Amino acid sequence: MNQNSKIWQFNLGGLTNWLIILGIIWLLGSIGLGWIIKSFLVLVGLLIILPIVAVIIFSWWFNKNIVVDQCPVCQHEFTALNKTQCQCPNCGEILQVTQGKFSRLTPEGTIDVTAVEVESTAMLDEGN
Repeated sequence: MNQNSKIWQFNLGGLTNWLIILGIIWLLGSIGLGWIIKSFLVLVGLLIILPIVAVIIFSWWFNKNIVVDQCPVCQHEFTALNKTQCQCPNCGEILQVTQGKFSRLTPEGTIDVTAVEVESTAMLDEGN
């Protein structure tokens, strides 16, 4: 065998990868698959717009369902979500939030009364 003969090789290195990518793009363009690129752009647009819309909708829902009221037991003012149960952070009373107001959560048949302070006055008997 002849050891002096050299084999010629082309070493394109990183250029091969770029040529493959350009060939794929040229093939897609010539076939008419531009809809793939358009679909990709629509997907990117949705990924940008949807989080903004979701934040706007969530903040609207949150502002609609937030309730700021006073505890009916201790008159401490605090915040809760509408149509939920919560506990007063001051007195620990379990409360139901309905229609934008706090009410005590009591068992069936319990009658809740409100005490009213009445000043007592001494009546003098004029006849004695």
